[in-house]
Amino acid sequence: MNILGLIASGGISELMKGIGGLAKDIRSAITGDLPPEKKAEIEQKLLELEFASQKAQTDINIEEAKHKSVFVAGWRPFIGWICGAALLYHFIGHPMLIWTTSVFKLNIIPPVLNTEGLLSLVFAMLGMGGFRTFEKIKNVQNRH
Repeated sequence: MNILGLIASGGISELMKGIGGLAKDIRSAITGDLPPEKKAEIEQKLLELEFASQKAQTDINIEEAKHKSVFVAGWRPFIGWICGAALLYHFIGHPMLIWTTSVFKLNIIPPVLNTEGLLSLVFAMLGMGGFRTFEKIKNVQNRH
């Protein structure tokens, strides 16, 4: 089964059904007061939807990794190696080049990388976005 078929058959349709029901509950919460039980139920649905979306993405990642083509299965490792090389240059290579050029009195300025974009990409690839911070703020990190 191809990736699009996998997405269409299960994960995304369930996710969309959950989002539709959640949208109605959120609309109710905005227009009027909800009892604490209903608020807890909405929070639980949000957590379930987040889990469902993460599971759908994991399923897609697994199918991509199994693919025979290096252009499908190899793009994540490629980006990972590029990020690793860029971090190596930024934190080790660049300072060593600066030191070397100053010791040998060379009039060369090594290029500087855009670390904001680089670190954003690395954190996204490693799954270290704001989700854990959000969980901790809402005090739901132990409900999984």
